[in-house]
Amino acid sequence: MTLLRNLVWWVQDYTYAAVWQVRAAFDRTTPESFGTGPGVPLVILPGVYETWQFLQPLITALHGRGHSVHVVAPARRNQRPVADIARQVEEYLVARGLTDVVLVAHSKGGLVGKQVMTGGEGAARVRGMVAIATPFGGSLYARFMVGRTLRSFSPANATILALSRSTDVNAHIVSIYGRFDPHIPEGSELAGAKNVELETGGHFRILAHPRVMAEVAALAE
Repeated sequence: MTLLRNLVWWVQDYTYAAVWQVRAAFDRTTPESFGTGPGVPLVILPGVYETWQFLQPLITALHGRGHSVHVVAPARRNQRPVADIARQVEEYLVARGLTDVVLVAHSKGGLVGKQVMTGGEGAARVRGMVAIATPFGGSLYARFMVGRTLRSFSPANATILALSRSTDVNAHIVSIYGRFDPHIPEGSELAGAKNVELETGGHFRILAHPRVMAEVAALAE
């Protein structure tokens, strides 16, 4: 029964991902249209190979609550090393004078966000982070992947190990994940963080779960 349940979640997950990747390819909305609002500023950190449009339903909803929502241009497909993208995020925060920021991250975006929070000028500008389906401990599946980008998610990767040792910031992180993640068999539980396990599964479709919005609101509002 568990295998059947996970299979159903897997199919639903990739159907969700396929639909939103196709929509993203044809959408002409610009991220700048979400950049104003009186609420706490939010910075969106997509997962690897994801455009910002993939998270557009969440972005639209957050902007509708009065937040300015920012997408860092170099991070839109998140293929470069975590440290490189984190540096670009920090430069973005400094250049725009953003403070008391809440990071909203999916998958690899959560690693980037934690890197930003571990030190430097960017750390002082971040209130906290809501990370959805982030491989904080890496993924065993990385060893089977083709290409350096995906293999960098190995639990033995130097960046993964370094971030695992940076535990001081964990108290400012909300980690949200499903009971089953087809990409992260180890799960996304993070010691010292607020861990929220959803009563469903998936790596992508949980982005649309109401609890995600509730946790962002709790941290930002």
